Amino acid sequence: MNNIDMKNLGLTEEFIQESKLYKDLFIGRVSSQFKNLYKVITEKGDIVAEISGKYHYSVKGISEYPAVGDFVMVDRTNDSQGYGVIHRILGRKSVFAREMAGTKEDIQIIATNIDTVFICMSLNDDYNLRRLERYLSIAWDSGAVPVIVLTKSDLCKDIEVRINEISSIAIGVEVLVTTSTSDEGHQSLKKFLSSGKTVAFIGSSGVGKSTLINCLLGQNILDTNGIRDDDKGRHTTTRRELIMLPNFGVVIDTPGMRELGIVNADLTKSFSDIEELAFDCKFNDCTHLHEPNCAVQKAIIDGFLSVERLESYWKLKKETKYQGLNSKMIEKEKINEMLSSMGGMKNFRDFRKSIKKKNRKTGR
Repeated sequence: MNNIDMKNLGLTEEFIQESKLYKDLFIGRVSSQFKNLYKVITEKGDIVAEISGKYHYSVKGISEYPAVGDFVMVDRTNDSQGYGVIHRILGRKSVFAREMAGTKEDIQIIATNIDTVFICMSLNDDYNLRRLERYLSIAWDSGAVPVIVLTKSDLCKDIEVRINEISSIAIGVEVLVTTSTSDEGHQSLKKFLSSGKTVAFIGSSGVGKSTLINCLLGQNILDTNGIRDDDKGRHTTTRRELIMLPNFGVVIDTPGMRELGIVNADLTKSFSDIEELAFDCKFNDCTHLHEPNCAVQKAIIDGFLSVERLESYWKLKKETKYQGLNSKMIEKEKINEMLSSMGGMKNFRDFRKSIKKKNRKTGR
């Protein structure tokens, strides 16, 4: 069996140098996970591995466990005598993560060590600018470069209108239009694929991520389903999976995400238009709500900025502000915001007294 080209797999000199710190161990890359086991690609081929007991008891959160895309140090390159053992994760150069559903205590790592994030959005009923803003904010923060991939262009009659709408909010981000109905429909993606590079496909369920990857592979490796009667795609991918493209690096397929809770976000890039407008506001701490000489409000009045985009900006800004805080800390922050908007504690006390006085008069 020929050795795996680990450099095509994304192994860089930085990872190689770090791996030398761990003698008698071998470097591999996590390609998938199922329950507590991991599929790891090594120079000699694929192995199934589990984390060591020492590693298990040293981690402080789910995000510290191996994830798809991680380079890890394992004890073997052949698992014919039993599962391999993962002893270390090498430093991550980029991380695409989201807040875990139903909890504020930890994050879910979607993929690591990625160079480009393909944010996939179909041009049918999945089309949603506000959701796209959320994806872009997380992608910019991940350390990878976002690229918007519009799928199912054959189902859209006003593609130019859609592209113009997206270009107005995805400043500095390349937009690609694709379809799986022709051999040329995915060619625009190929310029982002090259040896040693990792591209992650991110997006909602059924937008056609697996179909595009199959097109790039030239064969149906990943399961796909058609679209439903309501014009939405059917969810097929059930777990994240890293797939090698001979001489063209690797791609990572991910399950569709119904919710995308924010761990961290780079709003300076995803909302650079609002950030730049804010420099021309009269007040440095302008909230863009009611202050005089507000450049953001003027842009809305003049039709250069939509109210919906400003509301999305504030929503994401609040989410990132509260991230990592417990319920008591969040409540304190909200009270401080309220006090600030009311002119501080003195105004709040006066306000509270007036409410109590009014309630006594009305008998409440």
